[in-house]
Amino acid sequence: MSTAAGVTANVNGMEMPHKPIELSISLPHNPGTRIYLHLTALATSIVLFVTSASIEAGQGGAAMGSLVYAMPDRYNPNQPLSTAMYSSPTSLDFATRLAKLLTRRTQKLCYVGSSMNLSGGAGGGTVEEEMEAFRAIVDVVVSEVSKSTNHE
Repeated sequence: MSTAAGVTANVNGMEMPHKPIELSISLPHNPGTRIYLHLTALATSIVLFVTSASIEAGQGGAAMGSLVYAMPDRYNPNQPLSTAMYSSPTSLDFATRLAKLLTRRTQKLCYVGSSMNLSGGAGGGTVEEEMEAFRAIVDVVVSEVSKSTNHE
């Protein structure tokens, strides 16, 4: 087995077909905030961890957020099924919406961990900022997943 770059990761004696992709996104209307993604796109599933950091927040680490699992519903593909494996009230809705949309777009199982906090941004975490971040994450993840699918 090899990845798109021709590299096979060996973890604990097991060959892993893909190495995680680590990305950073800046938001055009919120230049002081960056979104960090840790994405593993496998043949049948996606594992995504999302967090954010802002200049105003300093160097402190983000608290653990929610972890949500979503899977396609074979009887109703437009409504993926999801469950929270770990929930934090501040990030549960964002993680659930993200997992469901990625499942709908890719038709793969999705595990999404999110500790996003946009309250330190320019607008204080408005709905517009959250939607801008949401769209940016979905665009990047779907693009990366389609790249990895095309290389398999």
